[in-house]
Amino acid sequence: MRHSYALTALSMALLLSACGGEKDTPQIHGADPKLPAAERGLLPSMKIAEPAAWGDQKPTVPAGYSITAIANELAVPRQTLVLPNGDILVAEGKGGAEAPKLKPKDVIASYIKAQGNTKVKGGNRLTLLRDADGDGKYELKTVFAENLNAPYGLAFANGKLYVANQDALVRFDYTDGQTKASGAPTTVTELPAKINHHWTKSLAITPDGNTLFVGIGSNSNVTERGMEVELDRAQIWQIDAQSGAHKPYATGVRNPTALKVQPGTGQLWAVANERDELGPDLVPDYLTSIREGGFYGWPYSYWGQNVDPRAQPQDPAKVAAAIKPDYSLGSHVAALGVDFSIAAMGEPFADGAFVGEHGSWNRDNPVGYKVVFVPFRDGRPAGEPVDFATGFRGADGKTRGRPVGVTVDPRGALIIADDLSGIVWRVTRNQ
Repeated sequence: MRHSYALTALSMALLLSACGGEKDTPQIHGADPKLPAAERGLLPSMKIAEPAAWGDQKPTVPAGYSITAIANELAVPRQTLVLPNGDILVAEGKGGAEAPKLKPKDVIASYIKAQGNTKVKGGNRLTLLRDADGDGKYELKTVFAENLNAPYGLAFANGKLYVANQDALVRFDYTDGQTKASGAPTTVTELPAKINHHWTKSLAITPDGNTLFVGIGSNSNVTERGMEVELDRAQIWQIDAQSGAHKPYATGVRNPTALKVQPGTGQLWAVANERDELGPDLVPDYLTSIREGGFYGWPYSYWGQNVDPRAQPQDPAKVAAAIKPDYSLGSHVAALGVDFSIAAMGEPFADGAFVGEHGSWNRDNPVGYKVVFVPFRDGRPAGEPVDFATGFRGADGKTRGRPVGVTVDPRGALIIADDLSGIVWRVTRNQ
């Protein structure tokens, strides 16, 4: 009977995704979005991403730029890191644990989301790419380290390579030019891994290499499993690189999927995925500076003091203290990557942040599925986001790629990890 009910629910979900749900309105971006009223129903709007091969196509980039696939057939590439000698490390993995579904809609949503993801098994490894002669073709592709546990965040400083697995922050010794890890990594500190509804552990490091930041996502959409499973979740940890000692640096960030320390200022920034099932236009995913000791609302409120009544019992003091994020990227875009630009990327993309948007599921009119550039002025976001790499989801409704990590190469290129197609793309200015 239970199996039959699940099939009926899935059939209903497919019908709804074909016919549409709540009416989607244009996305609102920037520092002061005008939020619509929340919408709740039996099922949220859902649209299946239909994967398709790139074939002879590739993403579209602005005039004056070119995009090239520098590696393919990777096992779920998520984040990348450019090493001092120009080699690129790629974290390949897919984590999380199967937790019991609480309601029929959870079965439906899981099915819908799974259709738009790769069926490739995560590599649980780091792959190294090398362009020895600087011609833009990465002729060496080799496994740098394997037997990891859903690696995601990457950072490097002072001869140490740090990897955020889904269950631990680990460290490798690294010598310039090394193509293979010299042994098993050292554990810096364990990370929360129970259930791992949001398994990705993002990572950033201070320029001196002494302090690391790890983003840890919540174990639910909005506490459906109870607060007891949210211990140490929806937080950004500050970790001492030597001892592994850690403390919460910021809390109430539902899913901080990418972190970066801003050059010149030392300010920590994050992109975060906000909650679902309040309608196609709520809640905005965001880019924000992170204040030490700051609370960013989850689960009690969103975008500052907008109360989410689903989180019970409420905490009025927490709501009153909730910090409004700096910049709305739009609702359900699923931002998973961020990096700051440099002058070598050329105008008008020299001052700002690139953001990789994996793409929506909780919307009838899909959004995301692209890399955008958020212009900055005086160290802060200023203006509308600009499309930088598009075409991952085509006009035909087929999804050929889904951007995750974005990394600026100091030589003047943007590296994009595409986890659906298993490709790493490189965007450069035309000479």
